[in-house]
Amino acid sequence: MSEPVPVTPDSGAALINRELSWLSFARRVLALAEDPEEPLLERVKFAGIMGMIYDEFAMKRIGGLFRKVRKEESAGGAAGLTPAEELTACREELRSQQESVARLVEDELRPALRDLGTPILDVEDLDSSQRDFLARYFVDSVEPILTPLAADAAHPFPFISNLGLNLAVLITEPGHRAHRFVRIKVPPNRPRWVPLPDQAGWVPLEQVIAYNLSVLFPGSAKLACFFFRVTRGAKDDPWTDQVADEEVDLSPGAIIEMVTAELTARRYAGVVRLEVSADMPASLRGWLVTQLGADSADVVATCGLLSLGDLMTLPVEGHAEQRDPPYEPVTHPRLRNLDRTDPAAIFDEIRRGDILVHLPYHSFDTSILRFIQSAAVDPAVLAIKLTIYRIGRRSRIIQALKEAARRGKQVAVLVEITARFDEAPNISWGKELEQAGAHVAYGVERFKTHVKLALVVREEPDGIRRYVHVGTGNYHEGTARLYEDLGLLSADPELAGHAAAVFNELTGGIPAPTPGKLLVAPHDLRERFTTLIRREAEHARAGRPCGITAKMNQLQDAQMIRELYKASLAGVPIVLNVRGLCCLRAGVPGLSPTIQVYSTLGRFLEHSRIYRFENAGVPEFFIGSADLMTRNLSRRMEVITPIGDPVIKAELDSILRVYEDDNCSAWDMQPDGQYVRRRPAAGEACRGAQQAFIEISTSE
Repeated sequence: MSEPVPVTPDSGAALINRELSWLSFARRVLALAEDPEEPLLERVKFAGIMGMIYDEFAMKRIGGLFRKVRKEESAGGAAGLTPAEELTACREELRSQQESVARLVEDELRPALRDLGTPILDVEDLDSSQRDFLARYFVDSVEPILTPLAADAAHPFPFISNLGLNLAVLITEPGHRAHRFVRIKVPPNRPRWVPLPDQAGWVPLEQVIAYNLSVLFPGSAKLACFFFRVTRGAKDDPWTDQVADEEVDLSPGAIIEMVTAELTARRYAGVVRLEVSADMPASLRGWLVTQLGADSADVVATCGLLSLGDLMTLPVEGHAEQRDPPYEPVTHPRLRNLDRTDPAAIFDEIRRGDILVHLPYHSFDTSILRFIQSAAVDPAVLAIKLTIYRIGRRSRIIQALKEAARRGKQVAVLVEITARFDEAPNISWGKELEQAGAHVAYGVERFKTHVKLALVVREEPDGIRRYVHVGTGNYHEGTARLYEDLGLLSADPELAGHAAAVFNELTGGIPAPTPGKLLVAPHDLRERFTTLIRREAEHARAGRPCGITAKMNQLQDAQMIRELYKASLAGVPIVLNVRGLCCLRAGVPGLSPTIQVYSTLGRFLEHSRIYRFENAGVPEFFIGSADLMTRNLSRRMEVITPIGDPVIKAELDSILRVYEDDNCSAWDMQPDGQYVRRRPAAGEACRGAQQAFIEISTSE
């Protein structure tokens, strides 16, 4: 028998498939919904999150694999699988996980909600008075907006919109054997969960419609009803593919028109998943597959509820004991005693020294939002510049920028209108800012702008001074309470000067100088990180202190992974906290013997990026917007800032230690790519990182 071929950094087997790694992350989130130690309503929330995760995966990743297969691409990817093999594996894993969530909801969560006195009920569970109530509710509030659409010789099969919930109604007329098909769309502008009188629970809206079909179809001999849902594919980049190999009009108006056309096309994109209720007859499933131009392999039959993402909106009131304890972000200690009536106060404080804001533990409102709001009304401020990738629908940041423009300040905003699924609101925000007098740029030629950067220019007694915020997350007030992120507020002249140069590139196409204080993708971020990794390997070979510790959302870029493998083989200890997908294999002898990978999950979405290099005992730290993904390093505008302040370096060191000490909400990757959740040893107290940060912030 021949010896197995050793895995080397350059072999395909050295990498984990990206899509399957992403689904492995989904499995870890699913485990939170399955965990009986989690509060019930948090488990329901996580089940809803799973529904949303699967929707996004089907649209983005399954849709992308479909396009590769249709193009007849046969070459294996970085991890060795062909697109067809990836598609088959992802279909199977996605179906398996969806079935697990459906069983969890039906077998555990709905019975537990019933025991709590807040049930999601089926129509057959109701008494006559409750059914009478639903009949009246249907006639008064639902039936007037329904539009039954038949599919027969006189009526073409109707268009089925993406992610909408539908009823497939089979009607048998008196004296006829044949069925007539009618589709009814569940109206998205009606509550999915219909409340019963006396707070007796909720009934899914689709069941209310199904129970009252005789109102819509009086006199029919027989009615049969089943539920289904369609998922359509979404492109990775709405317009960069078009500009990659041809000269096109890149004016703001043309870009907006291009993205708008993509949004229209997305509505009619090909079907990549068909979810049906488990009781739907095979003949009807097959007919729907044919009518939709779908593939029978993409049919997912589900017991119980479809569209589980709607569990996120289940309006359960009270029952605080079944939720995570409430947490209110605290004001950063350096910002607590500022004069609220003085807009200059925050700038005075930043001049005293850099400030590291750790969201959601520190308040977004009293730090980053105050930074922008103060700039808007401070008479000494001459200009404000900001990047927008995702932002809230009722954004006070936007209102502050509009106020600044009305006051005559120079306001320049880079609005990334190709931010996935935020294209339409971002176009709207851009137009609104333009109407207020702001200068608006809509992206950078050929690259998506993922930078999280703000710049304020003030005229002070000793001259012009610039203040900068470099963040890991978006200027989004809603996610700032749900996402873990970091942001640096600084008046460092060199840092602010390079940030100004980056803005000149974003808005004016003037290339930012490299190298500079900031590491900028796609210009020099990859090269500078590669140099830093190789330097650690040199330190290891010379017997000097060495090490790499990093926290990020995703790790996929093959070149960077191979650099990490080579550093590991040189003896560099590497600890990587990667929340989501990770294509690197950790702890494999002869490949990654000194690499540890773990993933932190909890009530907040881990979103910050921190990079630490030991550097022979003089550690260097970096934070910013970029993961080690090919798209972040080569196809997006990204900014990473070095940290120079010793106090903030110590803070980042402490943050990384808290994550490493987590013994209950971290998952360790095994050499085979599987993850095992950490558990406290016998008699050991639970040390969850997020709870530790809550306690640290409230004690500061």
